[in-house]
Amino acid sequence: MKRRQFIQQSTAATALVGLGGLSLQSCDLPNTKKITILHTNDVHSHIDPFGPDDGRNANKGGVARRASLVESIRKENPNTLLLDAGDIFQGTPYFNYYGGELEFKLMSMLKYDLATIGNHDFDNGIEGLYAQLPHAKFDFVSANYDFSDTIMDAHVEPYKIFNKNGIKIGVFGLGIQLDGLVDKNMYKETVYLNPIEIAQDMSRILKEEKKCDLVICLSHIGYHYSDYPERPSDLNLAKSTKDIDLIIGGHTHTFLPKPTIEKNSIGKNVLVNQVGCYGLYLGKVDFYFETGREVKAEGTAIIV
Repeated sequence: MKRRQFIQQSTAATALVGLGGLSLQSCDLPNTKKITILHTNDVHSHIDPFGPDDGRNANKGGVARRASLVESIRKENPNTLLLDAGDIFQGTPYFNYYGGELEFKLMSMLKYDLATIGNHDFDNGIEGLYAQLPHAKFDFVSANYDFSDTIMDAHVEPYKIFNKNGIKIGVFGLGIQLDGLVDKNMYKETVYLNPIEIAQDMSRILKEEKKCDLVICLSHIGYHYSDYPERPSDLNLAKSTKDIDLIIGGHTHTFLPKPTIEKNSIGKNVLVNQVGCYGLYLGKVDFYFETGREVKAEGTAIIV
């Protein structure tokens, strides 16, 4: 893709949110700090790009192309995090043959910072997931999967905190209920906890106790369920909490050309984003901070 086309497609669908009552022009001041969040979800072992005859996905995707995009964005802004919202496994023969080793090795080469766990990441059983962990040079977070009585105990934390240019970023993970989606023998004694209740607690800890400037939820619970509106989802999560700034979603393969802006329980804006599946798009959300306060956020989906 030519650079001009890339810029046009990247900026055509951007959600722009002014925060804190400050003018957006203030983001041009020298003391403004920019934090970039890049993200994927539901890549499902799609390593290669789609071919020229693959319908609507023709010539899209591929890990190598994603790596080039990520590298160029990191050069523009070193204060960047690369995150994944789960379902890394299952979908191509690469997973059937290598069992997840290739996926984790490639994500490590791209220098992913963090990922959460989706239901398909149990498709080789919890032992299969555990066996591939040495190939992942990044951490996993999940706050509502209790792995205490499983082989994954002590290998998954509820949250992780990053510091980028003096901005403290807390990221926690949430997973979907496995019962009914995954055979019990695959996830063994993993205990599912209510994601909304856990998120309320996690976000409070990160914002109030840990003093994070930015709180992000890596969610694999799904964007929204029109047939079951009360079911835990990213939109319900945003409405039910007060300390989350960004929800990066997965599971429902929902393509959002720009983040949804939802009001939280106290009327403040929350960005909710998800970029479909199969590595076809790379999500990008920029946050701007002035003297430690968030003043603007903007997001887009970049075609790979």
